[in-house]
Amino acid sequence: MAKSTSLYCRLVEGKELPAKDISGSSDPYCVVKVDNEVVARTATVWRSLNPFWGEEFTLRLPGGFHSLTIYVLDEDTIGHDDVIGKVSLSRRQISAQPRGIDSWLSLAPVHPDQEVQGEIHLEVRMPEQGHPRVLRCHLIAARDLAPRDPSGTSDPFVRVSCCGHTQETAVIKKTRFPHWDEVLEFELAQDEPGDSMLSVEVWDWDIVGKNDFLGQVKVPLDAPGPTEGWFQLLPFPSSTKEPGPQPARHWLSWRR
Repeated sequence: MAKSTSLYCRLVEGKELPAKDISGSSDPYCVVKVDNEVVARTATVWRSLNPFWGEEFTLRLPGGFHSLTIYVLDEDTIGHDDVIGKVSLSRRQISAQPRGIDSWLSLAPVHPDQEVQGEIHLEVRMPEQGHPRVLRCHLIAARDLAPRDPSGTSDPFVRVSCCGHTQETAVIKKTRFPHWDEVLEFELAQDEPGDSMLSVEVWDWDIVGKNDFLGQVKVPLDAPGPTEGWFQLLPFPSSTKEPGPQPARHWLSWRR
């Protein structure tokens, strides 16, 4: 592809969407993302499981983009909007269809622990000698974290695990761009395997209910010299058993 390209997208309609409200209906709308950036949103169709949007967008796709994802959500006046499903098209899939796509596409389920975004700035220093050997993990900041709270922000903190021990940073309230500037130290055993990993997880703190996962980074302890920089947050590994096949009844019509 060129440095950037334009994509005409028409979100037509959905059918047989699941009911998310106690009234037995939903209030669906669509959000379009290019990688992690929201680039378009449809209007909400109130009280419908078979919504018609009929909205057209011209999207600018950067040359290095990875995927185009269309989320269907149920709008709630109180609390979080519920995610109904998504359609994700990779750069390769879009390039392979020069005439576009004009069809019904099945919505895939959305797993919150797989929907992460943003980066974390950290520095890890691993001493080569000395007794005891102390690993120092400097948690500096993060940016563009996923919003997990109704306010559109999060309350992020970092949980770091190494050598069977776990420590946490302070919680930074109401931000998607937290700055911690904290150093966590871990004493390493003399016989610590060289292939051990430092696990860095970012979480959204909730006063009620479970904390929400925001992403993770794994740092190998056998890396030569200090490790420092911005690292993309990744989802939990999908090694756990995935849900069985979903009923093919949640659909979206999408046109290029």
